Amino acid sequence: MAQKVVIALGGNAILQPKQQATYENQLENVRQCCEIIARIVQQGYEVIITHGNGPQVGNILRQQEEAKELVPPFPLDVCSAESQGFIGYMMDQSLRNELKKLGLKNTVVSMLTQTEVSLDDPAFLNPVKPIGVFYQEEEAKQLAGQQGWVVKEDAGRGWRRVVPSPMPKSIIGANSIKSLTDQGTIVIAAGGGGIPVYRQTDGTLAGVEAVIDKDRSGYQMARDVNADVFMILTDVQNVYVNYGKADQKSLGAISFQEAKRYADEGQFSAGSMGPKMESAISFAETGGTAIICSLDQADLALAGKAGTRITQENLVHCN
Repeated sequence: MAQKVVIALGGNAILQPKQQATYENQLENVRQCCEIIARIVQQGYEVIITHGNGPQVGNILRQQEEAKELVPPFPLDVCSAESQGFIGYMMDQSLRNELKKLGLKNTVVSMLTQTEVSLDDPAFLNPVKPIGVFYQEEEAKQLAGQQGWVVKEDAGRGWRRVVPSPMPKSIIGANSIKSLTDQGTIVIAAGGGGIPVYRQTDGTLAGVEAVIDKDRSGYQMARDVNADVFMILTDVQNVYVNYGKADQKSLGAISFQEAKRYADEGQFSAGSMGPKMESAISFAETGGTAIICSLDQADLALAGKAGTRITQENLVHCN
């Protein structure tokens, strides 16, 4: 049977840092992503794609702020749905085109997806998830005062708005996503971590203003659809320990126990690699294979020839 792979793309793969946020730029970035994903499909994998939306939803929010005197602004969950829709459109179209070039006839579905969270999640008391564009410190603090935002410095790259990032409880519609992939359909789902919703006392769903980390929702997706592989594509070829130091070391294939030890040592930054490793370790602990690698080496990483690979057993030690 074909292996089922959940691929999590970062929002920066769709809009790179300091790149002008035009439709054309983002479409070309998505096309390049889909060219690689199509090669993975060609190898016979069943594929589910999820993606980040930090830059995109941030720009939608800024557009709303600029136009609020003319058009009433929408809440953050609706902005997340907007970004999920237009990124899904670009990805759906681009992937169909790349599959056609390879002579493949797989169907593609882009699914507007909600992700359930809990209103009791402590994240609502401590917003930490960066979204949108980078600002100079003075401008960021001025906007915070004007708009009621919470802003924080983001890994030395500038200042950004931060919002609550609750843990996902379940992917709404996961059974349908699994059924589609079982039939050979490629599904694009839970973009931006999914539209955050909570379950009311009567069991109905309602939106909430938050942004769910796409790696955490990707892990939840992988669990909910019984995936064999959870792959996080990022801008580095491997995960590193002692990063930036003389004894820096890249990680090849390691066990989840070893990965946990590194995490407990504080090797992975909470603002970047931390959530990725947390999600990868959790998936490997359940018996699946978790991979963290660069986009351009995704097909090699699936073959065990690149990237950081985390499993229940330590097959190959660090590079």
